[in-house]
Amino acid sequence: MTVMGPEIIILVIVVGVLIFGAAKIPKLAKTFGKAKGEFEKGKIEADRELKDFKDEVNSTAKDEETSTKNKETKSD
Repeated sequence: MTVMGPEIIILVIVVGVLIFGAAKIPKLAKTFGKAKGEFEKGKIEADRELKDFKDEVNSTAKDEETSTKNKETKSD
């Protein structure tokens, strides 16, 4: 994996200025920051939903296990 050194970062900035112009760089950075924030919110929400789903599956499995044990003890 290649580590981005200062030369590469400077090169990317110079190419960005040449392509987009100096006036659009702040707008692009702001848009990128907002997009990153939305992505992080989505990631957190997905993690929360996955955790809730796992908890629901675990509780359902425990309920089924308990009901199975209750049936076994009643039939004995």
